[in-house]
Parts: sequence; structure tokens; C-alpha cells
Amino acid sequence: MRQVKLDQEELRQIKELYEGVMSHACHGLFFKEGSVIGSTMAEEALKDKAHFFDLAGKLLRERGWVEEIRFSDHEVVAKGSIEVAPSDIPTCHRLRGMLREFYERFKGGRVKCTEEMCASTGNPECRFRIEEM
Repeated sequence: MRQVKLDQEELRQIKELYEGVMSHACHGLFFKEGSVIGSTMAEEALKDKAHFFDLAGKLLRERGWVEEIRFSDHEVVAKGSIEVAPSDIPTCHRLRGMLREFYERFKGGRVKCTEEMCASTGNPECRFRIEEM
């Protein structure tokens, strides 16, 4: 399978392009993109369910989405998200979509993933809350 690479600046410019046309409505599209990307990684990680989150973290790091990531039952803490750019609001929409996809595939049911803290707003890390629905 072929892959493409985008750098952080290219992702930022794409985000600005979409926001210029759609304002904040495009954040839902970025979230859905993350779900699509995350589905492939989740399927790969499910091959070893006992180590699912270790494998998911490894895939996210290898693909350059994060530098560090820690999973727990109801929270994910990430450092070095490629989506981080100075902002007044959280910006890791694709990563949030990937994380929701991971938890839904692992748990076999719907979850809500909320980015409660983001490095884009000056925090040292990004924190995502996971809630079963």
C-alpha cells in the first residue's frame, strides 16, 4: 500500500484553507478524516487485542501523528500532536477522530471523544476524555 506524507506546515495551511471557506464547520470534516484514518490502524491493532493500545500508540507515533501518547479507560494524553498550532480552541480534530475509532473498535460500542485540553491553547499536552454512550 502506498502512503503520502504531509508535514505540519502543510496540514496547518490545509486547515486554514478549509476554515477560510467553512469557518469552524470544517472541524467535523477533519474529525471524520481521522475516523477513516483510524479505522485502518484500529484493524491492525485488533490483531493483538491484548496489546491493542500499545499497538495503536506505536502506529500513531510511527505515522507521525504524535510524539508520545498514553491510553487509559477514560482518558488519552498526547504530546507532540502534529495538529498543534497556536489557537484559542483545541485543534486536534483528526487525532480525536482516530481515538474515537480506536475505542469504538476495541469496546465494540459507541463512544464520545472530547478534547478537553490542547497544546494549541498553551497547555503542555493534549487530553481527550472518552465516554461510553
